[in-house]
Amino acid sequence: MDSKQKMVVDVRTPQEFMSGHVAGSINIPMQEVVQRLDEFKRMDQPFILCCASGNRSGQVAAYLNGIGIKCENAGSWMDVNPIHHIY
Repeated sequence: MDSKQKMVVDVRTPQEFMSGHVAGSINIPMQEVVQRLDEFKRMDQPFILCCASGNRSGQVAAYLNGIGIKCENAGSWMDVNPIHHIY
């Protein structure tokens, strides 16, 4: 999975995101996914989802793919692009 060419969406809470995230990623918390569907629809697809462990991003990926929005679950944000973390 080449995260350098795809949008990375982190579905953790804003507090988790601020404690460290992939450079260039955006934060759309899992709890806000339904309310922010238009943002997902405007993104180049497929995009990458991540969270702390892959559980939340997996749930969001299943939901979005189920409604026709193409995305991939990358699991932990630390596995997406470990060289480009912001702390």
